[in-house]
Amino acid sequence: MSTQDDSFEDLLEYIGRELDFESGFYNDSYLDRRITARMRRTDIDEYDDYQRLLARDDEEKEALLDSLSINVTGFFRNPDAWEKLRPVLRELTTDNRRVRIWSAPCADGREPYSLAMLALDDPDINDRRVEITATDINADILEEAREGVYETSQTSDIAEELEPLADYEPYIDRDDDQFSVKDRVKDLVTFEQHDLIRGDEKSDFDLVLCRNLLIYIDSSFKVPIFETIRGSLRENGYLMIGMTETLPTECRDDFEPVYKQQRIYRRS
Repeated sequence: MSTQDDSFEDLLEYIGRELDFESGFYNDSYLDRRITARMRRTDIDEYDDYQRLLARDDEEKEALLDSLSINVTGFFRNPDAWEKLRPVLRELTTDNRRVRIWSAPCADGREPYSLAMLALDDPDINDRRVEITATDINADILEEAREGVYETSQTSDIAEELEPLADYEPYIDRDDDQFSVKDRVKDLVTFEQHDLIRGDEKSDFDLVLCRNLLIYIDSSFKVPIFETIRGSLRENGYLMIGMTETLPTECRDDFEPVYKQQRIYRRS
């Protein structure tokens, strides 16, 4: 192992010990990208030097933890997949009972709010039966999600993200480049802190969205995540994962494809 590799491993051990972050759950390439991005912002080239900065700078510790949290998201990310989710929600809401949906991890809330707006916007989905639980490990990002305020930036055009809706004005208040989610949307969503890797199973969910997490997770932890998801789903409940993700081989007998290209499955 090279000196650089040793320094990286030492830094990960420090982060785990001092920042209480379980780096072992994530693959090294993801961790290295996030850490080196912070290093560039602080004009540091070496892992050892960055570890020394962390030891004396509490603000940088917080900034690194925020960076390591998986919070890349958007309203209606991969619109084709959302179009295939419409018939699933229509089917689920035809029964005379509440329909429980879990978004995990929910990041800044745009995924669960997308679900709520889709339910409200589609006349063939009974939004009165929809109940959405949104969870994330990061308490700070959950506070942002509860606020439901988003801004268009160089990397995120909110109006463009909302294009799958017939009209976003019934669900969003816009003030120039700032977009605020209306209460009728928020009322369908409950936010909770939960660790999908180490946390307990939930129960009786009709649909679970676990999108764009698995690409960052070390392969050895993917099976436990799917075991948690399977145990949290009702019989014949649905699962949706990210468009670039695949089910672990060990879990493929547990889920049958409904819309394979869009990564929507049913618990078998």
